[in-house]
Amino acid sequence: QVQLVESGGGLVQAGGSLRLSCAASGSIFSINVMSWYRQAPGKERELVAGINRGGVTNYADSVKGRFTISTDNAKNTVYLQMNSLKSEDTAVYYCKANVKTSSGRWPLDYWGQGTQVTVSS
Repeated sequence: QVQLVESGGGLVQAGGSLRLSCAASGSIFSINVMSWYRQAPGKERELVAGINRGGVTNYADSVKGRFTISTDNAKNTVYLQMNSLKSEDTAVYYCKANVKTSSGRWPLDYWGQGTQVTVSS
């Protein structure tokens, strides 16, 4: 019913910047929350940032002040602007959206395929 397509990952040097994008498509009635998670090798998947329909955001302490989450509601797209990147930011980044579809009775979570971010020191 819903597909999330991520883009923008790549290889950057420490101190550099990247912007990730995630576009949701399908039979979407409304999106309640969009968020970014990441998973580094040998580590648990962790929440990086989230934003709800009212524009309220939250961030992991490790990225606060460096990363910014935003949305383009008309395009059902969420962005993650990543500045001052560190080697410890290296991970696969995943997009998640809590979506009410046109036929569903309640909202469900949908995940993107992940995009690799590698920061060299």
